[in-house]
Amino acid sequence: MKSILGIGNALTDILAVLPDDEFLSKYHLPKGSMQHVDMATGDKIWSSLKEIGVNYVPGGSAANTITCTSIFGMPSGYIGKIGNDELGHLFKSTMEQYGVKANLLYGTKSSGRCMVFITGANAERTFASYMGSALEMGPADLKPEYFRGWDYFHIEGYLVQNQDLILKAVQMAREAGCIISIDMASYNVVESNEAFLHNLVDDYVDIVFANETEARSFTKLEPKEAVAELSKRCQIAIVKVGKDGSMVQQGDEYHYIPAWPAATIDATGAGDTYAAGFLYAHSLGMPLKVCGEVGSIIAAKVVEVIGTKIDVPRWKAAKQEIRELIAANKK
Repeated sequence: MKSILGIGNALTDILAVLPDDEFLSKYHLPKGSMQHVDMATGDKIWSSLKEIGVNYVPGGSAANTITCTSIFGMPSGYIGKIGNDELGHLFKSTMEQYGVKANLLYGTKSSGRCMVFITGANAERTFASYMGSALEMGPADLKPEYFRGWDYFHIEGYLVQNQDLILKAVQMAREAGCIISIDMASYNVVESNEAFLHNLVDDYVDIVFANETEARSFTKLEPKEAVAELSKRCQIAIVKVGKDGSMVQQGDEYHYIPAWPAATIDATGAGDTYAAGFLYAHSLGMPLKVCGEVGSIIAAKVVEVIGTKIDVPRWKAAKQEIRELIAANKK
């Protein structure tokens, strides 16, 4: 089976259910906001959270995708940077548990984390992110041997802000013969790195994943026209439109993929798992439409759980649906 290597910000999600807003007020975190905090504040919040009781979910966009491809059975690898601390060791051991060959470098700062506070009857989420050692990864950390032997190379769009790192990574991946994919990650990342991203896609990227706001920022077009424009710049373009499904295009071949039925409670990680399903099906040589459908099936499972990790019963159901779909398209 073909293999995949990912690169991204190695972060651990720390989820805490709070009885009220007192904790948020103490650390000046507006309810429902996403705040970046410094190391001192990040460490102080985490220490306080330990007393409350929390769930730890190692991830980050590319790591979420890569753990899913590993569960599908693809040999999967990952490059990231962590701190030599409790959260770093947790991240490393979790990747190993999922069967991912993780090439984790050590930085000088604490490990990156995204603290998620769930409050109120509507389970409203407030985020405090500390990137830590993840941000210390640079071009000097990369070596050609990290990329040799892998068939696919998947980039987390959040890393695009480190342009020198990404440029060296795609050059090494291209020299190693990898098929290169990127998930654009966030519309503000696209807006602030527009010229670089256009050149990156034109010169190196084979497969682009974007949601409708990212696609609009990149092309200045609405989803249907955006996927067509993106497909002119790379081999395969995918534009996801949330509960309305996704659009995939390769050359003149276009398909609209309806969203798979799901009892949605949390959309976190849906794009990451969609990319994993799509790339897995693509590695099997499946038709473009089937690749989109496999992505849609697995994305429908993650939106039914809190967080980015799909439980065992849903994984079993997804694998069965995907096996049936693939079998039907091999006839």
